[in-house]
Amino acid sequence: MKRRIYCTVPQGLIKEPLLFTLGSRFQVIPNIRGASVTEEIAVLTLELEGDENSVAAAVDYLAESGVQIEELSSSDAEGK
Repeated sequence: MKRRIYCTVPQGLIKEPLLFTLGSRFQVIPNIRGASVTEEIAVLTLELEGDENSVAAAVDYLAESGVQIEELSSSDAEGK
C-alpha cells in the first residue's frame, strides 16, 4: 500500500534520522515528494510504501515523536 502524508517537523527533530528509522524499524519505503527545510522547521510531503500495518505504525511513530501529520489524497499530493 502507498500512503501520502504532509509532515511538519519541529526544530528539535530536524536533525533526527526520522526517515532512516521509518525504513529500518518499520520496513516502509519513504519517498520524499516535496520538502522545505530551514533551521527552524521542515515540511515534507512523503509517500510511504509498505504493508498496511507497517505504514500505519510508521505514521503513528512520527506523530508520537512530535511531527504534525496531515493526510493527503493523491490529488493533494501532486500539488504540494
